[in-house]
Amino acid sequence: MHLIIETSTRAGAVGLWRPGSGLAASREWESLHNHTAELMPAVRALVDDAGGPQRLAGIGVSTGPGGFSALRAGLGAAKGLAFASGLPLVGVSTLEATAYPHRGSGAVVVAVIVAGRDLAGWAAFDARGGGWRRLSDDRVSSVDELAASLNGEALLAGEGAEAWAERLLGAAGEARLAEERQPSSRLWGAGALTAERLERGERDAPAGLAPHYARPPGIGTPKAPGRVGRG
Repeated sequence: MHLIIETSTRAGAVGLWRPGSGLAASREWESLHNHTAELMPAVRALVDDAGGPQRLAGIGVSTGPGGFSALRAGLGAAKGLAFASGLPLVGVSTLEATAYPHRGSGAVVVAVIVAGRDLAGWAAFDARGGGWRRLSDDRVSSVDELAASLNGEALLAGEGAEAWAERLLGAAGEARLAEERQPSSRLWGAGALTAERLERGERDAPAGLAPHYARPPGIGTPKAPGRVGRG
C-alpha cells in the first residue's frame, strides 16, 4: 500500500492506496492554519489500523499549487517519513490530482482551487477520446480571467469550481460542474497518480522535492498573478 498525503488547501486528507483497488482507508479534516496538529496523528492512526508501517510500499504527496503553510506541513511530513523509512517518495500536482478522477469524462477538465481572494489556481486537462494530457501550465489568475478563458463543454472540478460556480458557469454556457466531494476526490486522484509513478519505477529525491505555491508567502511585495511559483 502507498501512504498518500494531501494538504494543499484548508481541507486536508491522508489515505492508504492499494494498487489495483484504490483507496483502502482515509482520514479528512479542515484546518484554518497549517495542518500540523492534525496531520501526523491522522497518519499514525491510519497506518496503525492497517497493520503498521511495514505494510507500506511508497509515499505520495501533493506538491501544489496550494497554500504556503499547508503545503509545507504535508511535504515536511512526507519527506521525514521517506528519510526515516527508506520508502520511495513521489510528488504529484494538486491540480492534476483534482482533475484526474474525471479522466473518463471525455471532456476538457479544468481543475480550480482557491488561491486567494478572487484568485483562482487552475489548469486544464484533455480527457477526450479516452486519453489524458495536460493542456496548460498551472496558472493563477483572477476568477474573471479564468471565466473568460473557458470555452466549449468544460468540466469544472475542485473547491474553486464549487466556490465560484455561478460566475464560471455563467460565463461559459456549456461548462458544467463535476459531481464530487473534496478533499476525497483529490485524495483519490493523488493516490492514482502516485501508484502510476511508482509502478513506472519513478521516485523523487526528498531533498529536491519543492512545493509549488499558489501565491508567495505573505512577506514582502506580492507578485502579479501568473504562473505558479516554486518554493
